[in-house]
Order: sequence, then C-alpha cells, then structure tokens
Amino acid sequence: MTTEGDLKLVPRYRPESTVATLTGTLTLANYPELRDGVLKAAADAPESIIADIQGLEVDADTLVTVFSVIAMRIGEWPGIPFAVVTDRPDHLARLAAQTVDRFVAVHPDVVAAERARDRPPRRRAVQLLAASPRASALGRSFVERVCAQWGVPEHIEDALMIATELVENAIVHTTSHPRLRLELRGGVFTVAVADDDPRAAVMRELPDRGDGGLGLQLVARTARVWGCSRSWTGGKVVWAVLARSGRSRHDLGG
Repeated sequence: MTTEGDLKLVPRYRPESTVATLTGTLTLANYPELRDGVLKAAADAPESIIADIQGLEVDADTLVTVFSVIAMRIGEWPGIPFAVVTDRPDHLARLAAQTVDRFVAVHPDVVAAERARDRPPRRRAVQLLAASPRASALGRSFVERVCAQWGVPEHIEDALMIATELVENAIVHTTSHPRLRLELRGGVFTVAVADDDPRAAVMRELPDRGDGGLGLQLVARTARVWGCSRSWTGGKVVWAVLARSGRSRHDLGG
C-alpha cells in the first residue's frame, strides 16, 4: 500500500504474527489509508497483528490516535492481539501524550511483542465452498459438524442462520467461491464468510427478500456485532460475533 505523502505499508507474515511495517509520513490526508491498510492486513491474520512504526514519521501528535481506533476495530473482529512496535523516544512521547499506550500494547521490537501477547485459547475451522446453489447446505453441514466437535451446542442455531445468510449473500452478489470461517477464541464464537469481491456488503432499509437484502437484516438482529472488512488480498470478509449466551439479541430484548 502506497498513499499520499509516500506512506507505505508492507505486510510480513511470521509464524507468530503478521507484521505491518509502516514507513513514510503519517498525515491527516493519509490517516484513513493507514487505518484501513492495517485493518485489511488484520482480516487475513490468523494469530496477531503488529504495526511496526519504527520508520514512520508523524505530522501531528493527535494522528497517533489512529492506533487506538485500529485496536478498537480489531477488538470487535477478528479479535486477535494487536500491538505497536517502536523504541523511538518521539513516538513513545506522542503515544503517551495521547494516552494511546493505555489501550494499545507498545513494545521495542517484534520479538518482544510476540512474547508478551495474550494467547487466549483459540479454535479455527475453514471450509471452501463451491459457487453453487448447494453452497449454503454444505455450509450448514460444516457448521453443525464443527459445533459438535467444539462442544458449543448453544451456538448452533444462530451460527446456522448466520452462515446460511452470509454464504447465500456471497453466492448471489459475487462470482467467488465463498470461504466460511468459524472461530472460538476466549469464549467468543464468530462466523465469517470471505469472497474475492471488494464491494462492501450493504444492508438495505426495506429489503426485498428476492433481492437478497433481508439476510443482513437477520444477521444484524441476531449477532452481538457484525461488519464487513476489506482484506489485504483484495476481497472482503463479512463477519458476525455471536452473543456469549448463544441467544440472539432480539431474544434478549435488544
């Protein structure tokens, strides 16, 4: 990724993490590109994401709050550890002055960040589906099998509904082979479907069921939180985090 002001982001994949190396100058104009670039890298990172900012110049003190925003977004999904790497005194002073270091772990190097990260118990299962009318049925079978293996029957009903809607949405609106991903991390169960189409999933105000718009309405009503994230590979991931109790928000009065 290269943006205005020669800001560059280069992802580097390690066994323990994905490192987003940032160089150039962070300005108000390219602030959104840095934020979105790190979030795209996080969408493809199975373990953790680290922003290495050793080579990054910052135009103004307040711009470092971008890392607090990134941490909040990643905390919703994919829920993986996020850290910033720098040992530069000017960086550390700015991060402290803007209280970013209260919300984001800051370490002097990548190895230290990997050693210090929290490692909540995690399970992950991925199923590539054919771009066919049978995809949602195969996706439901996958969800049932994985939930049984993981011993989380309380999530089956909501996970089946969400997986069905997200897979069908991908089949109707893209030409991709949907990639259904289930994760259980720290007691939080998520359902995600990735495709190769960069267009964001849109929830319509008054959808027509024949147009495929009602599916995201159901997902939004059922999930604790949901969203659509661009991926570094150029497509997107539509994801949903289930309520911890396994009951949907409308059942809980939300």
